[in-house]
Amino acid sequence: MKNTYLDCIALFGVGGAHPGGLKLTRKILAQEKIDSSFRILDIGCGTGQTAAFISNQYNCHVSAIENNKIMLSKAKERLASVGLPVTLMEGKAEELPFEDNQFDIILSESVISFTEQPLSLSELQRVLKPNGVLLAIEMTLEKLIDQQELESFTTFYGVSRLHTEDEWIETLNGAGFPNIYITKNDEDSDEEDLENATEFFLSENITDECFSVLETHEAFTKQFEGIVGYRIIRCTK
Repeated sequence: MKNTYLDCIALFGVGGAHPGGLKLTRKILAQEKIDSSFRILDIGCGTGQTAAFISNQYNCHVSAIENNKIMLSKAKERLASVGLPVTLMEGKAEELPFEDNQFDIILSESVISFTEQPLSLSELQRVLKPNGVLLAIEMTLEKLIDQQELESFTTFYGVSRLHTEDEWIETLNGAGFPNIYITKNDEDSDEEDLENATEFFLSENITDECFSVLETHEAFTKQFEGIVGYRIIRCTK
């Protein structure tokens, strides 16, 4: 069976693979007034890097979901090794295993773009408390391009649809988020920033095909530079 980009990211156990990495996550969370009473949900938590950080940093209740079994296993191992009380569950953003109005903050680190967006956004809106906050770091089209060229990108990454900034606003409004604030990250990545460097939690059965997939990823990154970027999205219910 051919490995997808997400399959390979799971096998490599990449932590902080989203744009801006853990450094950006730290930054946007620091702007929220989080205390120990907060209930926070990390969707598509991967290896659990962010969930562990939030639990350790803010000493609040953290739930995390992940639908990739390899990533989920690595997240379980991470959280068990550090003894943090994160509620970790297998699940999809389109079918959240939670009651209504549960969370003060939901965090999506380049996850919504990979989901069936009408379903996932409806679910995120449902489980947020009144005035709860959705924080998302998501791929964004900087300019419109030929549809065939764009399809090569979305097919490779398994993305249902890429939005411009205006389309993100329209989509989020339609999902029941009336107050939307979207910004660009104004800081360049620092390759010497060891504290926030990308992590790798390697599986044993990594094939040559996976290395080839990552090479294709690097090629797409260069090809679509200036065309596909990302935005920091903050919206409230």
